[in-house]
Amino acid sequence: MKLTFIGADHEVTGSMHFLQTKDLNLLIDCGMEQGSNPYENADMPIPYSEIDYILLTHAHIDHAGMIPYAYARGFRGSVLATDASMDLDGIMLLDSANIQEQDAEWESRKAKRAGRPEVEPLYTVEDAKKAIAGFRPVPYGKTEELSDTVSIRFVDAGHLLGSASIEIWINEDGISKKIVFSGDIGNKNKPLIRDPQYIEEADYVVMESTYGDRYHEKGLDHVAELADIIQRTLDRGGNVIIPAFAVGRTQEMLYFIRHIKQKGLVNGHDGFPVYVDSPLAIEATEIFRENLAECYDRETKELVLSGINPIGFEGLRLSVTAEDSKAINYNEEPKVIISASGMCDAGRIRHHLKHNLWKPSCSVVFAGYQAEGTLGRLLQDGKKEVKILGEAVHVEASIENMGGMSSHADCDGLMEWIGAYKKAPKLVFLVHGEDSAMENLSGLIKDKYGYEVSCPYSGSVFDLAAGTFDYMAEPVFRKKETAISMRNDKVRSDLSEAIEGLRRLCVRYEDFSNKDIRRLTADINAIIEKYGTED
Repeated sequence: MKLTFIGADHEVTGSMHFLQTKDLNLLIDCGMEQGSNPYENADMPIPYSEIDYILLTHAHIDHAGMIPYAYARGFRGSVLATDASMDLDGIMLLDSANIQEQDAEWESRKAKRAGRPEVEPLYTVEDAKKAIAGFRPVPYGKTEELSDTVSIRFVDAGHLLGSASIEIWINEDGISKKIVFSGDIGNKNKPLIRDPQYIEEADYVVMESTYGDRYHEKGLDHVAELADIIQRTLDRGGNVIIPAFAVGRTQEMLYFIRHIKQKGLVNGHDGFPVYVDSPLAIEATEIFRENLAECYDRETKELVLSGINPIGFEGLRLSVTAEDSKAINYNEEPKVIISASGMCDAGRIRHHLKHNLWKPSCSVVFAGYQAEGTLGRLLQDGKKEVKILGEAVHVEASIENMGGMSSHADCDGLMEWIGAYKKAPKLVFLVHGEDSAMENLSGLIKDKYGYEVSCPYSGSVFDLAAGTFDYMAEPVFRKKETAISMRNDKVRSDLSEAIEGLRRLCVRYEDFSNKDIRRLTADINAIIEKYGTED
């Protein structure tokens, strides 16, 4: 019984850990790396075709996004997850596959022009469909026997609809061990879903540490805060723009707005319209609307049992097509617009910002973390002019921040979760965190509870039966040259795509008015004059 650390070790995305027993090969999560990651991941120690089960903690892409990739490379086992995780991944993995195909098509066009081979997608929509067909539901709290020697149980982690911590019992050759994988541990007192449930015993614990050195603002009244923003904005005749992640945060905002409308917390604007403008968010909202009683908190369950839709209300409008999305900004009625992406780095939200940021009457509400370098972070930091879809936009709208909305437990929450164990685990492994977060949380756990803590790097192998490491991997940093090269490629590819877009625009000049043709000609000539031409 050996555990190999593969992904999200000293990093916060790409969660993947390989557990090998006498008769089963298990993957706990099969996540995609996202954003910038400092370390190289170790390769899978066996082919994907030899994996018997993937045990999925929750539906987020950094935990589930490589399942179709595994299928494309031979995996034919079952993916075990809660019902809600199955439903959410049914849409999220297809969305991810579409992105993979579109990105590959775009890269292939560039490669073809440069005389290079075409680029294959990481995986295809067909791969995702076949992988999804291999999902099998596991209810919370029910012990499932995977073999004569291995049993598992899912416990609500309170992070996302359907999220779970996973208990695994292994009994082989007269040796019994229990290992717990925390998954992402949820923030307490979140709308819709339950608080994280605690586990009281284990020999080994693999625990996330995302916010191991951070603390959320406590005691905030999000409903009152949002109601005040909406009241002030609608009174000015403006729109409230809310960039929100399609799965989780969008549904939380709808829950708050339903409460605002029910209690009449916004005056003088009865029935104000609320648009959800994200196809993925709309599909996810339908899943949240189902009576998934095993996931809901007590308040939400009572609403459902009394016939009330916890995230539905008068004035809610769903925009599916591109035409629906465009029509929102031609409607001058003051409104609330919830759209993806949550960090404003892609998607329909950029169009809404382009149409509203320059208006002093409007507000932009951030209800989630904005990563360094994203458009959302620039706006949060007070940037007065930003570029959106190639156009400079002056920022006159009010920029509002709702703190404490994270779906991750902070340092206090993580300490409470690990402190629930009634008997000290032999070893706590910290994963899914940056170096500073792991270092801080490790010290706190050792000082307060006296537990032994390890923070392994990718490639490390631990023998659960012997209680020792077979191999302690050293960190393997991604090459700086590779990172610089990737950035240079991105700059050049952006320029190439812009040139291609200009070419497509120019061939349609007959559709333009004379005024627009003169303006386009002047803009092109200005670029030529600025950068010069080669005779």
